[in-house]
Amino acid sequence: MSINESLAAQLLDETALTLEELAHACGVEPDWVVQHVRSGVLGGNVAVEVTSWRFGSGDLGRARRLLRIEQDFDADENLAALVVDLGDEIRRLRARLAALGAR
Repeated sequence: MSINESLAAQLLDETALTLEELAHACGVEPDWVVQHVRSGVLGGNVAVEVTSWRFGSGDLGRARRLLRIEQDFDADENLAALVVDLGDEIRRLRARLAALGAR
């Protein structure tokens, strides 16, 4: 198990990652995370000091999906966020359909 996989697994038991931990788990510089939080495409409370930001497992997953879209398709952060949002919505709708017994 890699460090990133181990960190992701630990998130199930722990409440939050720091800015540096999130950046490390995604393989990016902390500035990448700061930029995405400040632009509103990644969670984090911009009203508090950057060093106080905490991120949950959902933020880690979203950050990794954003980064992958940006890298794989050379997309800017807003386009990547739109693609991730649409993917999340599709997953939610499929789950609702499955709960209703439809396919």
